[in-house]
Amino acid sequence: MKEEQIAYLAFTGHGLELAKKLSRQTGGAVSDGREKGFSLHEWTKQAFSACRALVFVGAAGICVRAVAPFLKSKTEDPAVLCLDEAGRFVIPLLSGHLGGANALARELAAICGGTPVITTATDVNALFAVDLWAKAQNLVIANPQRIKSVSANILTGASVVIACPRPIAGEAPGQVSQGEEGDAAVTFHRVPEEVLALVPRTAVLGIGCKKGITLQQLEGAFSLFCEERGIYPQCIAAAATIDRKAREPGLLSFCKAHGWQLNAYTAEELADLPGEFSASDFVQQTVGVDNVCERSAVCCSKGEPIERKFAHNGVTFALAAPNPELDWRI
Repeated sequence: MKEEQIAYLAFTGHGLELAKKLSRQTGGAVSDGREKGFSLHEWTKQAFSACRALVFVGAAGICVRAVAPFLKSKTEDPAVLCLDEAGRFVIPLLSGHLGGANALARELAAICGGTPVITTATDVNALFAVDLWAKAQNLVIANPQRIKSVSANILTGASVVIACPRPIAGEAPGQVSQGEEGDAAVTFHRVPEEVLALVPRTAVLGIGCKKGITLQQLEGAFSLFCEERGIYPQCIAAAATIDRKAREPGLLSFCKAHGWQLNAYTAEELADLPGEFSASDFVQQTVGVDNVCERSAVCCSKGEPIERKFAHNGVTFALAAPNPELDWRI
């Protein structure tokens, strides 16, 4: 997971002073590219994987060549910006929307009195940007290659429909409306390939498991669960289980590998939940409550079940989430 800091790099005395001025306002670390033994390749490699934004104070060509070996995708790459040492122009070069480079460019330009050089077409034409809206609404884009088709419709004056199970608050922007089916869909479940999938990152994975469960068993069961139930794994924000399973090494490793916090509840807390859940006499006798995966998912998410109990190879999974509460703001 990327740190929230910004990594600044300068190559001249004037550039270093500007970088320090910006970092005092925005936070982050400043590096001097003139230092003995400094490696541009190693600095970029470390910052690219660890930081949310890289800001080069110097020539754009240096910036482009430095980051080129590390590019992955628009959903993974950090924001990359370049500005001249006089602070006249701030240029977002990478991850303008999802990585926040455009917004950071405007912020830096305001600090140094420069001009943000924004080149993304929807920004230039003051039109709705679906990827920027998704970021603002905590929606993960599962198939980012489809962003282009939605944006192309907007740019050519066509209408775009976004499907969502609940009303989206506020007034929809021009050319955009909500419907039952659309060019994009807010969903936990897989949609046709031609639809842009906007996945709420709000679900909780409830987990029950046998003693001594291994990481490999959990990963295998999880892959099967997502495949059979048609779940986008990007929807999961946290995991939950019963307290007596919370120290299982395999379970802890599984959650750590996916970046999920593991929340644990007592049998009494789970048993007190209202609602209907899949019941097992064996589970009741073993841990003191008739169901772990469904109940823990609902207890942690404070929402509704999305997927009921799935069992495989000593593991049970269930998924629950609150109803998406979205608005049209970006």
